[in-house]
Amino acid sequence: MAEKVTIATVARHAQVSRQTVSNVLNAPHIVREETRRRVQEAIATLGYRANQAARQMRTGRSRLIAVRIEPTRDGINGSVLDRFLHGLTETADAAGYRVLLYSATGDDHEIATYDDLLGAYDLDGFVLTGTDHGDPRTAWLAERGVPFVTFGRPWDAPDAHPWVDVDGAAGTAQATRRFLDTGHRRVAFIGWPEGSGVGDDRRAGWRTAMAAAGLDGAAPHRATEDGIDQGEREMRELLAADAPPTAVVCVSDSLALGALRAVRDTQVPVAVTGFDDTPVAAAVGLTSVSQPLAAAAARCVELLTGVLDGQPTAPHVLLSPTLVLRHTA
Repeated sequence: MAEKVTIATVARHAQVSRQTVSNVLNAPHIVREETRRRVQEAIATLGYRANQAARQMRTGRSRLIAVRIEPTRDGINGSVLDRFLHGLTETADAAGYRVLLYSATGDDHEIATYDDLLGAYDLDGFVLTGTDHGDPRTAWLAERGVPFVTFGRPWDAPDAHPWVDVDGAAGTAQATRRFLDTGHRRVAFIGWPEGSGVGDDRRAGWRTAMAAAGLDGAAPHRATEDGIDQGEREMRELLAADAPPTAVVCVSDSLALGALRAVRDTQVPVAVTGFDDTPVAAAVGLTSVSQPLAAAAARCVELLTGVLDGQPTAPHVLLSPTLVLRHTA
């Protein structure tokens, strides 16, 4: 009979103490990254499985966190949160947690789902995505003392609760500056209608970079709902102007792919950059701003476990994106 794998077995294999293994399972944020990785590799190699029922009785926790599955929309930008969920599930698993997925069609539906889930499961907390101004979901959870963190800023009150986000303005500013550095002067922007926290943040980066170059009036910006067809329509409008842009920064890959379709159809030489670096963007060679989704997911788990342990590691985390260059820009 094979020897039973215990915490002590994992500790010997990883050359750490049993307490360190316990910390990796129950409070990974207090363990150094190198040590945590070594313990996690030992757990995977040995096939260690903690006794979940016993641990729940000891800690008073279910080790279960919930997160929403986003709508697929056009199947392009929806993949962004698919990658985030993958990273969240992996990181949570390494920390000894399981992820419960749920769907919702809007804020009211999601809040009703919170109520149902909290009644049906002994959840430890939530990871929310897609924050916006006056978000009623965070208010509902906070009023009831339910632990949560968000992937996305609380746009109206930055210190309202723990959050992780990606600096969208830095991403579009980086894309805009690259166009300016390569000789473009009429750099347009295709974004979402005003009022969206994420969309406004990304537009601000483009505007700031253009203003710093003394070109804030040199190119227009367009606003539309997200989608490939919408991006194509807005790009055609820009190309029909008396002084069309020579480059365009888009708030999403969906809009950028539509803009690229218009450019290739009209054969007007306009460079296009998107945002989110989706698999479709990579497949067609579209330059795009990439979000560090695995890092964002890991930090969300770290913040939430800190909240649950009463030892939050930071009030918020703002991560930097990266511009991925391809032949379209």
